[in-house]
Amino acid sequence: MRVSLRKIVLGCVVLAGATYGITMMRGSHSIAAFEEKRKQIELLERENEELHRDIAAKQNHLERLQKNPDELKLEIQNKLKLVTPGTKHFILQDGTQAEPPAAPSSTTEPRQ
Repeated sequence: MRVSLRKIVLGCVVLAGATYGITMMRGSHSIAAFEEKRKQIELLERENEELHRDIAAKQNHLERLQKNPDELKLEIQNKLKLVTPGTKHFILQDGTQAEPPAAPSSTTEPRQ
């Protein structure tokens, strides 16, 4: 029985291809790893876009304060809770009250 060199080379190529495929499926460069990295990239891109929107909003707010000194003064007063002479500020409680002490019940008799 004579095996040709062509069949041996073809078998080696098929075996090498199968080995490479198994390595790619199980290794650090597997399809699952690429999928996970793609999801991480999408998450970071969304976070980056949100941060860019925040930066743009804050820059817009700063520009608005620089153009309008009255708004800047009001912002400073609100942030630092400053009171200017001649103005009245009222501080209100948030509506939570401590429970009143329990009154003695009428069913108990006084002790002597």
